Amino acid sequence: KEHTITKLGQNVKVAGFRAGKAPSHLIEKAIDQQLLQSEFIDEALNHAYRSALQESNIRPILPPNVGIVKFVPFTTLEFTAEVEVLGKIVVADYKKLKMTRPVAKVEDSEVEKVIANMQRQMAEKNEVKRAAKNNDEVWIDFEGFDDKKKPVKGADGKDYPLLLGSKTFIPGFEEQLVGASAGDEKSFTLTFPSDYGVKAMQGKKVSFKVTVKSVKEVKLPELTDEFVAKVSPVKTVKELKDDIKKELGVEKQKQADNDFEAEIINTITAKSKLDIPEGLLAEQADAILAELQRNITYRGLTMQEYLDDAGMTAEEQKAKEIMPEAERRLKAGLVLSEIAELEKITVEDAEIESRMQNLKAQYQSDPKMIAELEKPENRGDITARLLTEKTIIFVVDQVSKN
Repeated sequence: KEHTITKLGQNVKVAGFRAGKAPSHLIEKAIDQQLLQSEFIDEALNHAYRSALQESNIRPILPPNVGIVKFVPFTTLEFTAEVEVLGKIVVADYKKLKMTRPVAKVEDSEVEKVIANMQRQMAEKNEVKRAAKNNDEVWIDFEGFDDKKKPVKGADGKDYPLLLGSKTFIPGFEEQLVGASAGDEKSFTLTFPSDYGVKAMQGKKVSFKVTVKSVKEVKLPELTDEFVAKVSPVKTVKELKDDIKKELGVEKQKQADNDFEAEIINTITAKSKLDIPEGLLAEQADAILAELQRNITYRGLTMQEYLDDAGMTAEEQKAKEIMPEAERRLKAGLVLSEIAELEKITVEDAEIESRMQNLKAQYQSDPKMIAELEKPENRGDITARLLTEKTIIFVVDQVSKN
């Protein structure tokens, strides 16, 4: 009771005393009694609940459903707390698992592709009065229609510059425009590839109407030291190739390391034994769906448009995408948490402060974000993230052969 009065009294004004400095018996009289009892019950419940968890060695996964059985103000509090608990986790023997860390290699063809893109960006383009050929840029208007002659969403464009031979459009589209001149209209039907990015379009036949508005000849600059000096910080062709190879190597190695980490975690998780409580699975599924909705909105789509593009209903999406991903994330997170417990991996206060300062530096011009970072629950999220990162590093070091 005294602790509760002191806490609430920080902002209570009593005549003749500064805020929070009055004797507790005077503060108690100035505090709304209903508020005092409510705050007392909350603090007593939290303390008693934590003590009960420690004594019983229970690992709850969601907040408890609490019921007050008896309360005699400031003397007696009896309650029940119903919680969903985490069952036993049997982690696979990761110390016996050995996998070879991949070493990324950069092929000369990859370097040449980057250089070719740089040349195209600096290319000279001149409109010509002749039929288009490969490596020309044609400016087109186009529309796509299904077998019912209805427009196909995403299969249209205005004043679109298309480089013939670039293979950026579906197979067959660019070939249809070779030999076309400005002012020509072309009609043709193509079948979208079975591995096309938009599931709803896979294997679908679409009839296109294309108007060629202009043809431009693309003249690439020669790859010389003079060209290199114009487009990069280095001065020679050799230096440019070495620089590109180095940057590509860093990017590819980072991706390879990320894939390696994921493979290790997935392997250990698949060999571990655990049951995921339904409540936790539902909570994770809701979080994934909310995350997906934010991303879809950011891309300027509605959820229905996204589902139409994917060729799924909301129920199919939940069964095929949301729930499997929720289960995968939860299993991986629980297994990593168990490994951290077994290996006594912890996060020091200095590590949390360092991460907090880095995040604050990123958002120094956003006071609202800074305030958000200061919230206890977000600090807890940062701590959990750091613990996961340290555990992954530990596991990868254990498993890596090289």
